[in-house]
Amino acid sequence: MIEVPDSAAGERLDVFLAGSVGSRAKAQKLIDAGLVRVDGKPKQKRFTLQGGETIEVEAAPEGPKVDVPPAQFEIAYEDERLIVVNKPAGVVVHPGVGNREGTLVQALAGRVAGGTDPDRPGVVHRLDRDTSGLLVLARDEETLFALQEALRRRDVTREYLALVEGRPSAKRGTIDAPLGRDRRVRTKMSTDTDDPHDAITHFETEQALPDDTLLRVTLETGRTHQIRAHLLAIGHPVAGDPEYGHAGRHGLSRQFLHAHRLAFKHPETGAPMELRAPLPEDLVRALRQASGERADHSA
Repeated sequence: MIEVPDSAAGERLDVFLAGSVGSRAKAQKLIDAGLVRVDGKPKQKRFTLQGGETIEVEAAPEGPKVDVPPAQFEIAYEDERLIVVNKPAGVVVHPGVGNREGTLVQALAGRVAGGTDPDRPGVVHRLDRDTSGLLVLARDEETLFALQEALRRRDVTREYLALVEGRPSAKRGTIDAPLGRDRRVRTKMSTDTDDPHDAITHFETEQALPDDTLLRVTLETGRTHQIRAHLLAIGHPVAGDPEYGHAGRHGLSRQFLHAHRLAFKHPETGAPMELRAPLPEDLVRALRQASGERADHSA
């Protein structure tokens, strides 16, 4: 069920739905197949929303089953209450539209739990498919609630390494700019939105390079695509980002964004937890290229 905000009044149904299902083309296919209802009634894709409606989207009929290999991951820490995973790029955290199989929580079936959504057991926070690094998952309801509360209180430190194009005007700073669905491109998040939500990102220069800057970025809030949208908003998109920057920079096949440090108090013992994940090899190679080093150092 999707609740249509008042700010979406005047939008076409297919344009609005694109933000939830991944693309306008996919939204149109669902509408044309009769799988979308607005307040219980099928509507055409050009139908104009008024705001306040409820949209139901039925699952499309399944085609031939395709075997999807289980998600790859590394365990950075595990106990009876929680698991911290080092997620590689290319892995989706939980099932969603267009990604029903091969997700992280499915690979962790039986080892994570908690929450009312069967597709998101134990999920405290998420990483984009092509963002690598650390995230914590709960193994029971009590732990999930405690970690989510700590996240809301901003007692969980999530620090990323991001290579960005150009050089910010200050060595450190805070981006305090509300984010929401972009007015024109509904699959992207933006400061140019009709549905803004508070979003705060802190950054500090880790290394200045000839044409790029390696930043340490800390999230104070956790909006979808927050780092990528915020860094674009200040004119320094994440290197290699195909949606918010320029694909292929420094040989990258994805955005240079890695959740390298996670710190929080253990929800049961109160002991401080701090975990780090080194940069994966594809980002190490890109960083060398951005630094002007040769990728091959052999004699």
